Amino acid sequence: MMQRYFIQLSYDGTAYHGWQFQPNGLSVQETVEKYLTVVARQSVAVTGAGRTDAGVHASFYVAHFDIDNDHLDTEKIIHNLNCLLPADIAVQSIFKVDNQAHARFDALSRTYTYYIIKAKDPFYRQYAAKETRIPDLALMNMAANHLVDYTDFTSFSKLGTDVKTNNCKVDLAQWVDEGHRLVFTIRSDRFLRNMVRAVVGTLLDVGFGKLSVDDFCKVIEQKDRSSAGASVPAKGLFLVDIEYPNAMSTGLIRTAYPKQNS
Repeated sequence: MMQRYFIQLSYDGTAYHGWQFQPNGLSVQETVEKYLTVVARQSVAVTGAGRTDAGVHASFYVAHFDIDNDHLDTEKIIHNLNCLLPADIAVQSIFKVDNQAHARFDALSRTYTYYIIKAKDPFYRQYAAKETRIPDLALMNMAANHLVDYTDFTSFSKLGTDVKTNNCKVDLAQWVDEGHRLVFTIRSDRFLRNMVRAVVGTLLDVGFGKLSVDDFCKVIEQKDRSSAGASVPAKGLFLVDIEYPNAMSTGLIRTAYPKQNS
């Protein structure tokens, strides 16, 4: 009898062409499937909560898989997987869910953070963009607050994607100055390809005086990617949380793995 399981993992995306299978580059999905098939001793397909772009990291990621074993020794599988997986991917939890549960379609929200360091720092070189200029955070937050007023984010979407809609419901978008770095957090029911990096780049244009807050709103309203700012580097972006209905989230571990903004 086939049984569905959720798997929670985290990964450093530096060496990967994103989560999703790619014809010309190594993906996190391909790597996880490869070793899960080995430890489960049967072919296993893994479905993720969504794609992350090349070079983007995830401190909290969820996927699901179906396996012909409704009494899987999850602790043993987690141990064996972590022994086989490369050092830049780690599994925190595997647990049984209803066979209709879906890691992508049942997700209620996703939260990303973007990190910018103010000076050269060897310990953040792979996990944050560097910006020595000091942007106006108050203006950036004023502009970011308007993201919740819109639903069509075509201006921040990568061109040529095959999605049916560019609508998203953003309910949180804010900048915080932590002293040595700037942290942007954004939460939405879904995200478009390249969306967060384009939003951050455009907000930085506001912070550096290239755009006013009103201009930022007009960028969204134009629904034209060429009107928005440049995308910031992928290395500063982390997927840090995915929210599910309570019945599907009982096995998720939110404290065992330190988030980058802790």
